[in-house]
Amino acid sequence: MPSDRPRLRSQDWFGADGIAGFAHRSWLKNQGLPDRVFDGRPVIGICNTFSELTPCNAHFRELAEHVKRGVLEAGGLPLEFPVTSLGETVMRPTTMLLRNLASMDVEESIRANPIDGVVLLCGCDKTTPALLMGAASCDLPTIVVSGGPMLTGRYRGRPIGSGTSVFAMNEEVRAGRMSQAEFRAAEACASRSAGHCNTMGTASTMASVVEALGLGLPGNADIPAVDARRRVLARDAGRRAVGLVHENVPMSAILTRAAFENAIRVVAAIGGSTNAVIHLLALAGRIEAGLILDDFDKVARGVPLLVDLMPSGRHLMEDFFAAGGLQAVLSELGDLLHREARTVTGRTIGEEAADAQVWDREVIRSVADPLAPEAGIAVLRGNLAPDGAVIKPSAASPHLLRHRGRALTFTGVEDLRSRIDDPALAVDEDTVLVLTGAGPRGYPGMPEVGNLPLPSALLRRGVRDLVRISDARMSGTAYGTVVLHVSPEAAAGGPLALVRDGDMIELDVEHRRLHLDLPAAELTRRRRQWRPPAAPQGGGYRRLYVDHVLQADRGADFDFLVGRRGVQVTGDNHLG
Repeated sequence: MPSDRPRLRSQDWFGADGIAGFAHRSWLKNQGLPDRVFDGRPVIGICNTFSELTPCNAHFRELAEHVKRGVLEAGGLPLEFPVTSLGETVMRPTTMLLRNLASMDVEESIRANPIDGVVLLCGCDKTTPALLMGAASCDLPTIVVSGGPMLTGRYRGRPIGSGTSVFAMNEEVRAGRMSQAEFRAAEACASRSAGHCNTMGTASTMASVVEALGLGLPGNADIPAVDARRRVLARDAGRRAVGLVHENVPMSAILTRAAFENAIRVVAAIGGSTNAVIHLLALAGRIEAGLILDDFDKVARGVPLLVDLMPSGRHLMEDFFAAGGLQAVLSELGDLLHREARTVTGRTIGEEAADAQVWDREVIRSVADPLAPEAGIAVLRGNLAPDGAVIKPSAASPHLLRHRGRALTFTGVEDLRSRIDDPALAVDEDTVLVLTGAGPRGYPGMPEVGNLPLPSALLRRGVRDLVRISDARMSGTAYGTVVLHVSPEAAAGGPLALVRDGDMIELDVEHRRLHLDLPAAELTRRRRQWRPPAAPQGGGYRRLYVDHVLQADRGADFDFLVGRRGVQVTGDNHLG
């Protein structure tokens, strides 16, 4: 190994004499590894979230093989290891409950093993932030390979957007305008290839965030999962991982404050998921970047919506890729970005995007001719959300962005399900639907139920949106005038728990205000009467979660996981 290169931590395992070195090398040799691979070449861990229970990531076995080829090509030793996989479409009660657990799995797996650098294979919504958070706490050289979006589905000649079209069709069924048989027929058309959601949902948003942060190669955000170029990207990432180790470039060298601000602006420009807020806050807490909730509003002010994709627009990820993808968006944003921010390629984000072009102006607009002049996620405050709440204006109904209406409250998801279609429900087009008990602690796990279904009686009358407020999250594929992540949550004693049916609520997105129109004395009286919900019965992970989860304005991470802990490990399970 050249003397100007850093000492590899894997040599503490494979370069040792005695029984310890013997054990570390000999057991790996049972996989057919020759002695020469322990000669001091970088060991690249391939952190794989493959699972047949995570359909978005079900093609990762093949993707990992292409990463390995790239590592070998660059003279490294690839060693694949599995971590907890989080499948958004099948797991209950919510994958968000398990995001922090998966991040612990990633962190401890990296630290405990002879790994010099790591390639993170992630795709489905929570796998990306979980892997990023765990790796950030270790702070080794790291590169990300996302699985890529699925191809466009079509039903009766029209494109089906993952989630977005499904929500819309479900409302049509509830309104009596679409039959169950037709709904079932559309089901077979929706997911026609490997990959994650083909809308700008959370998975595509987080893959775009990875590229905007500088942690992924160009094309990571948008090359379709089944496109051969996704395999090439995986191979190139494996090769580049070896280079990052030789150059001693840890995650913290990439994840600067400038990188996070770039990611926030990109989320605005692409009409990205509100879930990016909670995940970026958690990641910033791990890497110690000093990000706060208000930064999402301040940093994105003046950033226009450039990408015409569902749920904020019309098109899908396959169209986005063909139009030039995220690199074209970065080029269009120009000086709105910190162009000098470093990336894993060794070049700056500005240098990488310098030659990118837009091939379809219907999909990717210019700054001079955007879909909307202001597209950032708005952070709301007021006596109903003292620590903040968020709304995605680009997915909301313009006429509801300033609204005053009477509250109709639901205490928990089961109460919502049992009453939302009750014909006797006192609701009209001015009503504000309020859901409590769906926050990090209250559910627990903060499910994606914030886009409350509209009452079927209103749907039949042609009403398509209401103001909805909750301490829950919302799928990145969803839409509507939906206020989310209200902090503190109801279960933590936040003012949301004090709302009663008939209370007047004021929403003013332009002035970033969310107000419960009650005298302070009445709020004080109600607070004295409030009682916290009972703690979960028994122990286990759920009890750990409730006892240690932070509020949404701090990323809903565990209090004991915030910060970097590095990869130093002492002791060995072999004497020698």
